[in-house]
Amino acid sequence: MSLSTLVSSSVLAEHLNDSGWRVFDCRHQLSDVDAGARAYASGHLPGAFFLHLEHDLSGPTNGHNGRHPLPAPRVLADKLAAAGVCAATQVVAYDDAGGMIAGRLWWLLRWLGHDRVAVLDGGIDRWLAEGRPLSTDSPKSAASIFEVAPRDWVVSSDRLLADLHDHRVCLIDARSPDRFRGENETLDPVGGHIPGARNRFFRDNLDTDGCFRPVAELRRDFLALLADCSPQQVVMSCGSGVTACHNLLAMELAGLPGARLYAGSWSEWCSDPARPVTRQAD
Repeated sequence: MSLSTLVSSSVLAEHLNDSGWRVFDCRHQLSDVDAGARAYASGHLPGAFFLHLEHDLSGPTNGHNGRHPLPAPRVLADKLAAAGVCAATQVVAYDDAGGMIAGRLWWLLRWLGHDRVAVLDGGIDRWLAEGRPLSTDSPKSAASIFEVAPRDWVVSSDRLLADLHDHRVCLIDARSPDRFRGENETLDPVGGHIPGARNRFFRDNLDTDGCFRPVAELRRDFLALLADCSPQQVVMSCGSGVTACHNLLAMELAGLPGARLYAGSWSEWCSDPARPVTRQAD
């Protein structure tokens, strides 16, 4: 079995003791960066390893590359290899936020060239709601060899700026509608969005139970948003390159693959006052 988008808790439960599977807990809170580690220590899916958004799933910041720049491919690959991940491993990522953080690991692994990765649909909340167990044990694994070949799926701010008025590029912003308009901005020093961007709040990919909506609904919504653009013309953005991955996962689910990521996203874009900004009042 090879899964590349979502996995249900029932299927994951069947494979918890499968040596060819690795599970990663990606829980994180932007307002409390230690909350995920504390939650993991208090109880996680049996056998799950922990990956921290800022320490493991992001690289160093320099004030001009966004709040969550991409990690160096080899650095991330070595961390995964230390947990036993190799080319044949089925990876499963989960969180407690509808896949908001787990989607980042999903995209990172696919960017590295590893397609055998899925997000636990409904996350730890669905797992617990179904009466499944947690553990406080620290998992151990023999280190593996994990060779990677990063794909050309990343768009730079310079490239985006050069293509800003190119109608062949469809930029989609995953932030909430108010932040997209430039209102209630609490995470970045400037409010607004990149000119020409369209808004698709990542939480609109989820149903009321925190699981992904049916494929047909996702496909309908994204096709309407894309209008006359193909998936290959899409560049996904958000605040810092995290929730944009949720939209990339939703498009993959909907059978619309090929979109790329502006990894620095709004937090990188707005760090340079020379770059144009659109606000609701503009």
